Amino acid sequence: MKNKPKEPSIPLDRQETVRQKIISLLSEGTHSAKELSGAVRVGEKEVYEHLEHIQKTLAKGDHKLTVIPAECRKCGFVFAKREKLKKPGRCPMCRGESIEEPLFGIEGLK
Repeated sequence: MKNKPKEPSIPLDRQETVRQKIISLLSEGTHSAKELSGAVRVGEKEVYEHLEHIQKTLAKGDHKLTVIPAECRKCGFVFAKREKLKKPGRCPMCRGESIEEPLFGIEGLK
């Protein structure tokens, strides 16, 4: 049996860069990384990398990346002091793994 050669992948035709699209989505309201991932068609892991860069870029100006912290669904623990943007894996209080994702938005941008 012969293997059929794969067709070359065609990149998406984008008018904005991924970060510009994420910023425009966040300026409209709060979104989770999973929602942003689906909207801009990149992996969730890559969205977190973009968010870290966006956070640094916005800090130079008058705007700020706001983070509504993750929360444990089992005991209600809020990860308020967490500096990492990614969703935590486990709750430090009850060891539960069912955790609400953090939500992101942009403050001062309209």
